[in-house]
Amino acid sequence: MSSTTVAQSDSADPLPVGTSTTWARMHKWLKRALYVCLFGLVIEGSMTVPMIAIWYGWPTLSLTDICSELMKVRYSDDTLECQQPYPIGGPPFGGAPEAAGQHTAQDKWGIQPVPQYRHIGFRELITIHEERLAKQAKTPAPPTP
Repeated sequence: MSSTTVAQSDSADPLPVGTSTTWARMHKWLKRALYVCLFGLVIEGSMTVPMIAIWYGWPTLSLTDICSELMKVRYSDDTLECQQPYPIGGPPFGGAPEAAGQHTAQDKWGIQPVPQYRHIGFRELITIHEERLAKQAKTPAPPTP
């Protein structure tokens, strides 16, 4: 008699479309696991940009300064600056107008490009930025006609 009551209680719960009674329990746990993974991805995604900004030196440098310093390090060109606000008609990500036509990046090109700029450590952009400002303060600006 107990087997008939179990069968009646299982059939009383409506199952999602495509789920048989045999796999209903597995689908329930799989759905729960996927919700946990999705929640984890949302948390990870929301924390990525703030953590990277802090890594590069955010409270000391503004986000525009961080962007400019990264471009200067990447392209080995001290004249590059990030535009804020970004131009509406500008190219999509990866094709910044400041870097268009740049051939100063010292990378080894091949099937898998190898960047030749050094690894930027925790808050190291602050020291790079301060060294660049000190170097610019020592050299006089060229006269403008």
